[in-house]
Amino acid sequence: MSREFVNALCATLPGAEVSDPWGGGHDTWKVGGKMFASIGAVTPAVSVKTAGIEVADMLVEAGIGQRDKYMHRSWIQLPWGTPEDELRVRILESYRIIRNSLPKKVQAG
Repeated sequence: MSREFVNALCATLPGAEVSDPWGGGHDTWKVGGKMFASIGAVTPAVSVKTAGIEVADMLVEAGIGQRDKYMHRSWIQLPWGTPEDELRVRILESYRIIRNSLPKKVQAG
C-alpha cells in the first residue's frame, strides 16, 4: 500500500476531492466537504472513519489498524503495508459512512 494507491482509489469515488487543509503535504479526501480519508505528511498511514468506536476498537485489537491520535475515536490509521484488499474495504466503508451522512440533495450531486 502506498500514497499513490490510496490517492488512485479515492480519485475514483463519485464527488471525492483532495485538498491539503493543514498544509505541509497532507492528502485529505472529502466528499460533500467532509473528510473520509487522510494521508499524513509524515506518518506512513492513511486515516479512515469506521462505523463507530466499537468497530475502531475491534480493528485495533485485531491488529488491522492503529488508533489515530489526532481524530475522533471512531477513526483508525491503516499503516503502509496493510493488504490492498483490506485497505480498499476500509476506504470504501469510510466513504460510504460520510456520504450517507450528507443531506440527500448533496448526495445526489
